[in-house]
Amino acid sequence: MTTHGSTDHPTGFAGLHITVAGLGVSGVPAARALAGLGARVTVVNSSDGDRERAQAAELEKLGVTVRLGDGDTLPEGTELIVTTPGWKPTSPLFLAAEKAGIEVWGDVELAWRLRGRGGKKAAPWLAVTGTNGKTTTVQMLASILEAAGLRTAAVGNIGVPLVDVVLGEGQQEGTSYDVLAVELSSYQLHWAPSVRAHSAVVLNLAPDHLDWHGSMEAYAADKGRIYEGNTVACVYNVADPATEDLVRAADVEEGCRAIGFTLGTPGPSQLGVVEGILVDRAFVENRHQQAQELAEVADVRPAAPHNIANALAAAALARAFGVAPGAVRDGLRAFHPDAHRIQHIADVDGVTYIDDSKATNTHAAEASLAAYEHIVWIAGGLAKGATFDELVQKSADRLRGVVLIGADRALIREALARHAPDVPVVDLDRTDTGAMPQAVREATRLAAPGGTVLLAPACASMDMFVNYNKRGEAFAEAVRELTAGDR
Repeated sequence: MTTHGSTDHPTGFAGLHITVAGLGVSGVPAARALAGLGARVTVVNSSDGDRERAQAAELEKLGVTVRLGDGDTLPEGTELIVTTPGWKPTSPLFLAAEKAGIEVWGDVELAWRLRGRGGKKAAPWLAVTGTNGKTTTVQMLASILEAAGLRTAAVGNIGVPLVDVVLGEGQQEGTSYDVLAVELSSYQLHWAPSVRAHSAVVLNLAPDHLDWHGSMEAYAADKGRIYEGNTVACVYNVADPATEDLVRAADVEEGCRAIGFTLGTPGPSQLGVVEGILVDRAFVENRHQQAQELAEVADVRPAAPHNIANALAAAALARAFGVAPGAVRDGLRAFHPDAHRIQHIADVDGVTYIDDSKATNTHAAEASLAAYEHIVWIAGGLAKGATFDELVQKSADRLRGVVLIGADRALIREALARHAPDVPVVDLDRTDTGAMPQAVREATRLAAPGGTVLLAPACASMDMFVNYNKRGEAFAEAVRELTAGDR
């Protein structure tokens, strides 16, 4: 790590011609906020459906110009672009902006620039990114901070627009936050050059969204932006050296420390696990000789290895902010994970049924598969360019059967043939939603008492379902049919 001085860029918006790229969860709040600050706002959006027209009608009441069905053409007079996360850097709009010398900010960058307006004290950010585990870690962190009596919220990529939060939308009159737990995606970080977190973590790095970033190197570099300008701690994953490499490359404030987390026994300046206890050897008086007990592994639900890692990362950020050990324990005990993340559905005739529909890439599926010993695996969907050889190689000895669904299931079947040829495979040649009950029945046939039927698709869901939530709900409903005796 190298150090530098503080950086901030206050900006006035009154009269500025600003183009907002995209509507949706973050574009509408950005446009609304900028209009309220006196900017002359035009929103461009490629799609033109009923939902978009309703959003446009609301914004037009505020004096915002909305152009639907054309996201490529740069509006005349544009002086700044604020983009929503999904737009690729290679979009024609941004290429035109680059040619014209027009700066592009993301919605997170805008939120950062708006902090502290109107004399409010700006709440520091504890920031989380990574290929997998971001939302769970941010929610754990918020639970720990709340247990410490701090006013906080889990915000950002989790679905709560940062622009609204920093401007006080939806807060009670006169209240403000002590600290924010902020989830940031690689998309958001790409367009957020000025963000400077109090402390931050990159949970893990694995190939994902490479079609957007262009390469693994570019993807990792965007993730690493989260460490830039950190003031207290850059938290990294000891088991994933690439995350520590990002810390080493970061420019940080004087005195900022590198803090590791590990599922093993921690060294100095690390958090880890000793005999079922989560311990801290980073934020103690003598980290070379002392360890502070934070919580028990049993306080983490579910206590799958990757979820314990999430808990350690959240604890590290909370401890960096000065949270007491007891609040870490109480916050983890109070935390309840969202649905479809290693969610226990039922036990039927000695077989456990687990919904991890959120495992939409190979890295997430690998973590899920590592949590169980005897697995019948339900997998498949849209591969998004992924390959499955490494995943199958690492998980082969745990597999007792596999049921494949979805458009790209052949890719998984071929990897199984190469690396787990003795594992029974049922290939369901269908991509309709009705495939899930059949998949569960086939998995039940392959499972034995003491085993686990695990939905961890390693693929996106949109070939069969609206989203991963609907896929998980279909799995849970099919399992409930089993418990009703319909086999």
